[in-house]
Amino acid sequence: MPVDTQYLLNRLEQLGFKTNTVEHPPLRTVEESKQLRGELPGAHVKNLFLKDKFKRFWLVVAQEDTSINLKQLASILGAGKFSFASADELYEYLGITPGAVSPLALINDSEKKVAVVLDQRMMSTSPLNFHPLRNDMTIAISTPDFLAFLKDVEHTPQVINIAQQAEADNEAAAV
Repeated sequence: MPVDTQYLLNRLEQLGFKTNTVEHPPLRTVEESKQLRGELPGAHVKNLFLKDKFKRFWLVVAQEDTSINLKQLASILGAGKFSFASADELYEYLGITPGAVSPLALINDSEKKVAVVLDQRMMSTSPLNFHPLRNDMTIAISTPDFLAFLKDVEHTPQVINIAQQAEADNEAAAV
């Protein structure tokens, strides 16, 4: 059974992290988030829960305005080809529903089946804003605390500059 938001918030507090949680109407997309978030400082993100041709699962987290070419990203990561995971797979591996995708859901991946990819540009901003397992709340957490959270849930992220990698691949293809 996946953990709930209160368990997550309690765990973050036990770890000594200072967070700020804001309640709001449910948000399912980046566009809805932009309209309703107000003046929340820090990086606002998009999260892609993907599976590759080898049936491996990936959670890609980047700043909301980052352009992500899934074909190029799959090539960079050696994933073959990406597709979006289903709602059932999202619940099975991360214990959440569509619209609430968040790296904080890795607390539910006790079998370590999901690889985590973070955009380097996002990591230079603090705080980071995520849904805490549901899409009617946003939690701001410092970047160092977020990385400590990933360590606590035993998920070592790959940090890459997604936009720069895509540009480099485009330049190489043009030569």
